[in-house]
Amino acid sequence: MRDYNKEYQDNERRYAYNFDGILRRYMMRTFQPLFLKGRALELGCFDGETTALILEHFDDVTVIEAAKDLVDQAHQRVNGEAKFIHSRFEDASPGAFENIFLVHTLEHLDDPVAVLRRIGSWLVEGGRFFVVVPNANAPSRQIAVKMGLISHNAAVTDAEAKHGHRATYSFDTLEREIKAAGLPILQRGGIFFKALANYQFDRLLQTDIISPEYLDGCYKLGMQYPELCASIYCVCGRP
Repeated sequence: MRDYNKEYQDNERRYAYNFDGILRRYMMRTFQPLFLKGRALELGCFDGETTALILEHFDDVTVIEAAKDLVDQAHQRVNGEAKFIHSRFEDASPGAFENIFLVHTLEHLDDPVAVLRRIGSWLVEGGRFFVVVPNANAPSRQIAVKMGLISHNAAVTDAEAKHGHRATYSFDTLEREIKAAGLPILQRGGIFFKALANYQFDRLLQTDIISPEYLDGCYKLGMQYPELCASIYCVCGRP
């Protein structure tokens, strides 16, 4: 049995960085033109930062989260403006939605293909399912391999495993599992060219070395080189 409340806690590797918030905002900027009017479902919410961003675009938001502590934190963060369901995805039956978000959560699933297939059944006809994962081939990760810090690009480190990671995805493995779940891929891409580790970004963001213009430049460069981005994504349709 997994202890979901324990998995998000910091150990020798932080679970979340300030850079993650920057990345989420660029993610929403990427997806906004694809949003459909109607309901939104978020699968896995951490502390509610992404939930708050989703609420900027949708009035009717439901969240499914397996960690009760995170349900409480996110509910408080968004002042109860979203409906929260404390459940594993494998056990939930939330209804039908026009927009579904699975952000940096697929890598935590024990049976991702089965869960993707289940989530696909929650899409309305013509709905959109946004799947986002950390990228195994991000330059920051490839540099870590050359430094001897990790064995290979797609390695799951001990610290990541403690946080509940089961896989580290690249485009080929992400698309393989989505296709195995029977979901059509409508669009693919990357978010934010990333040559530095999260903790390095956090330290530099405290200085004047990294400016908003630099961050925008990394975001725009990521559109040109999606395979070298911090996160990669697929937008899927109903099977």
